[in-house]
Amino acid sequence: MAHRSEALSFTIRPARRADGPALVSLVRGLADFERLPPPDDEAAGRLVEHAFGPRPRFDVVVAEVDGEVRGYGLFFETYSTFLAAPSLWLEDLFVDPAVRGRGVGTALMREIAGIAVARGCHRFEWTVLDWNERAQAFYRALGARMLREWQVCRLEDEALARLAGKGG
Repeated sequence: MAHRSEALSFTIRPARRADGPALVSLVRGLADFERLPPPDDEAAGRLVEHAFGPRPRFDVVVAEVDGEVRGYGLFFETYSTFLAAPSLWLEDLFVDPAVRGRGVGTALMREIAGIAVARGCHRFEWTVLDWNERAQAFYRALGARMLREWQVCRLEDEALARLAGKGG
């Protein structure tokens, strides 16, 4: 879908395998922004394969500005047992800082929300870092509620292997 905002013309579309290098670059940009280690080359290869291989593990839409991928939204379906309905989980939303504040993020969110509705999802959810006040304000402006009563839990590395009975 083509968009025009503040003299910026861009297109939101499903990502293609050819977008793999741009996607990896943007994911590394997000990691830098969030002060986290970026995917190394091996992880980047898995990311591209998981996006575009024979069994995609998630979906990606991209924002293309002047023929260049400058933003992306990565998402996948989850399921709410209480609603007995699918949900859409947004894992990443990132827009190149050079084109931020010009409608690209909003257009990506609208596209993904439209996909959620088309798939019959009853929820569209994601997390936001507690220090990222700009993103929190952006999400509130879109109508999102911040669910303070829920805490994210995570198992990884040795703790995950230990719980799975695979060592550690």
